[in-house]
Amino acid sequence: QVTLVESGGGLVQPGGSLRLACAGSGRTFSTNIIGWFRQAPGKEREFVAAISWTGDSTYYADSVKGRFTISRDNARNVVLLQMNSLKPEDTATYSCAVHLAGAARLQEGYGDWGRGTQVTVSQ
Repeated sequence: QVTLVESGGGLVQPGGSLRLACAGSGRTFSTNIIGWFRQAPGKEREFVAAISWTGDSTYYADSVKGRFTISRDNARNVVLLQMNSLKPEDTATYSCAVHLAGAARLQEGYGDWGRGTQVTVSQ
């Protein structure tokens, strides 16, 4: 089992940047795909980005492609999500999770979810 803790959320103006971190413990953290998902109030949780255990493969939702960058440092057991050019529609609770099975973009294949960090984009 892996314990994941997200950090780095906050309030930012439109066009601003934030960097989220997902810190993990446990062997499977550094040997599995790690994904970021977000859930806005009243909406379903949606895929944001994922990264392979080597870091060689990355996956992004169309809505964040070109603005967000996912990376990982397995020596430190951390996955980062750099978010630039933030928009009000990026407002959500962002959570990370360990990929266990299936397609990397589908939340059904993930487990060991963190509790999330709130991102609010507003004037």
